[in-house]
Amino acid sequence: MQHLAMVPQSFFYQKPQAFTKWEAPDLLAYALGATLYMPASMPNIAQMVKTKKYPELISFVIDLEDAVGDSELESCEMKLIAEVVELYMLYKNGEIAPQDLPLIFVRVRSVEQLQRLTEVLGERQEVLTGYVFPKFTAAQGAIYFELLEQTIQAHQLTLYGMPILESREVLYKESRMEALFAIKKVLNHYRNRVLNVRIGATDFCGIYGIRRRVDSTIYDISVIRDCIADIVNVLGREEDGFIISGPVWEYFSNARVLKPALRITPFSEKGILDARQALLDDCLDGLMKEVLMDRQNGILGKTVIHPSHIRVVHALYVISYEEYLDALSIIENSNGQKGVVKSHHANKMNEMKPHLRWAQRIMRQAKLYGVYHEEVDFASLLTSFNEYPNIR
Repeated sequence: MQHLAMVPQSFFYQKPQAFTKWEAPDLLAYALGATLYMPASMPNIAQMVKTKKYPELISFVIDLEDAVGDSELESCEMKLIAEVVELYMLYKNGEIAPQDLPLIFVRVRSVEQLQRLTEVLGERQEVLTGYVFPKFTAAQGAIYFELLEQTIQAHQLTLYGMPILESREVLYKESRMEALFAIKKVLNHYRNRVLNVRIGATDFCGIYGIRRRVDSTIYDISVIRDCIADIVNVLGREEDGFIISGPVWEYFSNARVLKPALRITPFSEKGILDARQALLDDCLDGLMKEVLMDRQNGILGKTVIHPSHIRVVHALYVISYEEYLDALSIIENSNGQKGVVKSHHANKMNEMKPHLRWAQRIMRQAKLYGVYHEEVDFASLLTSFNEYPNIR
């Protein structure tokens, strides 16, 4: 797989590198990008992968939990098994090459369901990248990861778990810290099996009967913002190295009340105001603002519910030429000879020790999403897609 593979080389100073699910986990954790959720009831998932129906799709989750009704759970579980079996046969027959296999996850509903699926699928789980564990708590989470470990050992597989923090004990202030540190202990015990930690903001909002508007971000909801800050505080520390992914963006069109959040200048300077209007028409400026807020808060990766979101997220994950030069300078000068240097653009100071971890993250992200040429940015990239502005 390769992010933005259809974008011409001319947009990049450094092109995104290709990768597979078998990459080192500390790099793969950065690779998910915009992760598309789809209900297990969705037809023809295996054929969708084979035909590359969505060329920009890098990672997706087949959901057996909230996206599936209780009355259809059994039939959806059987359908998912059939889809994975078909994917495995296509993969083994060479109709899907390893480099064309997306990062595929299954979101289970319970420990019992995970055990049932892993037993039935056996070695055919080779086409999966892992499982998503909802409503994650320390007690239940340890069972999830132990089952995952047993499956890996039994069939010699490469699989990962992605916990979703969305329970009341994480959200409620009086229990949050105890719950987070207990979860952290479990995740550290199974560190080599944890790919991402995900935040279930929709469930968090539902506990309070709140839903964010299309023209706002999750950070505008104070009770959720407070919780996200504590999750990053506990699990995003340098010594742990967990990658925390951003909450789902759940809109693909809606009426706005507030003014647009997308500045005119990046588009007017390039004479592509039509591209800006197309983004506004589809209310994607809210998604863009939230992705930028995610990045500013140390969060990488975004759950999305529509294929049109993928290009927007990935365009914002490409590293700017200025960021790349700053990160490179910091790493190259972190030999103890200098404490601070002026940036290449002479507009900021780069301190070796405080900025080193930021620089290392930027360089990993640059490998997977690329680096823009100096005169190129997200606005230029979004107009490069052939079907744009027919973004739906």
